[in-house]
Amino acid sequence: MNNEVLPILVFQTDFTYLEGAVASMYGVVRSVSRDVEIITASHDLPQYDIWSASYRLQQYMEFWPKGTVFVSVVDPGVGTARKACVALTKDGYYVVTPDNGTLTHVKLAHGIQEIREIDETINRLNSTRGTSVFHGRDLFGYCGARLAAGIITYEQVGQKYDPKDIVTFDIVKPAVAEGRIKGIIEIDDPNFGNAWTNIPLEEMEKAGFVYGEDIHVIIEKEGKVVYDRNTRFARTFGDVEKGEPVLYNNEQMHVSFALSQGNFMKTYGITFGPDHLVTLEKKHV
Repeated sequence: MNNEVLPILVFQTDFTYLEGAVASMYGVVRSVSRDVEIITASHDLPQYDIWSASYRLQQYMEFWPKGTVFVSVVDPGVGTARKACVALTKDGYYVVTPDNGTLTHVKLAHGIQEIREIDETINRLNSTRGTSVFHGRDLFGYCGARLAAGIITYEQVGQKYDPKDIVTFDIVKPAVAEGRIKGIIEIDDPNFGNAWTNIPLEEMEKAGFVYGEDIHVIIEKEGKVVYDRNTRFARTFGDVEKGEPVLYNNEQMHVSFALSQGNFMKTYGITFGPDHLVTLEKKHV
């Protein structure tokens, strides 16, 4: 670890605040070290949704200081043979997580320099060895705190293994041609009901699309067309009438869909994931 970097632990889980899981996990961190700063990214990720955990990590990671330790626990396979690991990205971040697909987007966006399986004989909370259902507290939180506090080095996490063996999801990369792009609805903006694609704004420019034009959009959910209409490509939500759909560039610099002052995803029955395909093409008259 870089001793010049303030020790920070950033947590994301699907635990919610409905009972004491988060408090006990944070208590373990404080018991390891009072000097580690605990930051909550979210404890309201969709239950068991590893894809969302993967996306959310890469959504905010780049904005944190190098050396930050991220703990991500969406772990429907807790207690099973899936690896518990700490990944070191090529740009200097640490991710403590089950190796169950959570590292997919981080591996793609940041690269994985090295990955190590957590050695439970030294990096697990001893007082809770009778249970195998709360690794967020007993393994990931505990090991992450020891790493962030400098009690252990990265090499002391456990044995390294080949980054090629990391479990990942298949992500369909955008396919670009003149006047046409194909991609996926990659994630949602749950507070406002917007749908974010994996299509970068620069690919829109390559395909010849410009702000102010109407674009023919087809969205397919598991092979069924759920949205098929011409949609305005605009800089912001107010460029269309209230209640009208709009295609815009989100804060991740990816093309996205919104309903002006409404909920696009709920209105059109759209969800997200690798099998939610989107096609953009020149307007059908």
